[in-house]
Amino acid sequence: MEEFDISKNHSLAAIDIGTNSIHIVVAKVTDINRFKVLTSDKEVVRLGSGSRDMKYLNKEAMNRAIKALKRFKLICNDYNAVVRAVATSATREAINRDEFINQVFEKTGIVIEVVSGYEEARLIYLGVIQALPVFKKKILVIDIGGGSTEFVLGNLGNVNFGQSIKIGAIRLTNKYFPEGITSKKRTDDARTFVKSSINPIVRALDNQGFDLVVGTSGTITNIGQMIIENGYGNGADSNNINNFVCTRDAVEKLSRKILKIETPDGRKKIPGIDPKRLDIIPAGVIIVDQILKELNIDSITISNYALREGIILDTIQKSRGSESLGHLSDVRYKSVMTLARQSNFEEEHSQHVSKLALKIFDSISKRFNLTMGDREYLQAASVLHDIGYFISHSSHHKHSYYIIRNSEMLGFNFNEIEIIANIARYHRKSHPKIKHDAYSRLDDKSKSIVRKLAGILRVADGLDRGHNCKVKELEIFLNKSTIRIKAIPKKDENVNLEIWGANRRKKLFEEEFGVKLEIGT
Repeated sequence: MEEFDISKNHSLAAIDIGTNSIHIVVAKVTDINRFKVLTSDKEVVRLGSGSRDMKYLNKEAMNRAIKALKRFKLICNDYNAVVRAVATSATREAINRDEFINQVFEKTGIVIEVVSGYEEARLIYLGVIQALPVFKKKILVIDIGGGSTEFVLGNLGNVNFGQSIKIGAIRLTNKYFPEGITSKKRTDDARTFVKSSINPIVRALDNQGFDLVVGTSGTITNIGQMIIENGYGNGADSNNINNFVCTRDAVEKLSRKILKIETPDGRKKIPGIDPKRLDIIPAGVIIVDQILKELNIDSITISNYALREGIILDTIQKSRGSESLGHLSDVRYKSVMTLARQSNFEEEHSQHVSKLALKIFDSISKRFNLTMGDREYLQAASVLHDIGYFISHSSHHKHSYYIIRNSEMLGFNFNEIEIIANIARYHRKSHPKIKHDAYSRLDDKSKSIVRKLAGILRVADGLDRGHNCKVKELEIFLNKSTIRIKAIPKKDENVNLEIWGANRRKKLFEEEFGVKLEIGT
């Protein structure tokens, strides 16, 4: 993501690279946690088409996406907007996603963030609370995309539950309705598959309770428009779909009407149908209908805002920072601490190492052009560096990598999690090497970040070698070729072991920053 500084009065562009469509919204920040949409656009690219299991992005689909993104980049340039692009299910699952991401960057300059289903759900919730007066309500948000459906339970801006399942309008169409052609058997089979897929959600939400159910994205929006246009919507205006309430009875009536027509051409006559959804709308309406039935939901309220608006709000919040853990936003802080506590981490040691690491970082960041984003990575890795002990003492640094890499930390995208995991992995033992698979997969910029921040973390961890927080504070002095760290002990404490430990681990720091590091009292 490009660095966004709210004080510079930039516009923000959020690009949602979905399985069916790519959306863009450009907005101006107007107030704390508020923005005004300047323009928006979308293009149907069917990125997830051509592969039944959605494990591979074919060349034609990637070219369509790149063509759309080139056009969207011109829009961003017109508004002098900082760009944040987030990719979801189709890209997330693709074996060749790195090829696609690299091509997009080479041809458009846009950096794509790939997010987990859980993080996608959180961003969608942030979008919804901007569109509807539901901040104080406990709401269940259901976002039906082309490749996946996200469920999120939120209240007061916090996510209490989030889960993504691999059913979506394109995925279900690929599996049961090739070329958009339906039959009774195919429809019955598809319903059974959806019912089975959402069973874990039904169990997870049992007895949870919520005040309102909200539906987002293209499938549910078009279903709402069709409900109105076909006379099932009590005289509502199909041009003003936001906050429209679809009843379960209306969805059932519409599903019967759609599923009676076996071909996409035959569906053209259905009032309100989106011509670009003629082939996938049977799958879409089955998903909505089954979810309402299985969760025993009487109605679903439509939100015009979803992922892209959530990206805008999330970026604003990140730019403001938080007092919870230095610059880490509140949601990132909570997700880091949740993972740490789930792994039974040694909190006093980890927080102390984090404090020492950030002291070193803050003292040298200006000289070496380190960013606030780098600081966030270091904070998170410092807190989490020892969580591998949860698995085993032996090679715990490698276990730390594994746990972090396979977690779904809210507020972080896949690449950020990979960076944090690598920094934690290299807090001890071997330096980063190309022969290490996890490190070698990083791009050159991320490799450099990992080496520099791991160099800092190794020194900070050495300064608490005994895990007893004997080093009270650090004083740091910089000159042209040398950095001197003076460790100030707590009263009556001997820190010789800590000085020795830090000096043993300083080589990576010296290599990456090109200085001699002196550590003493």
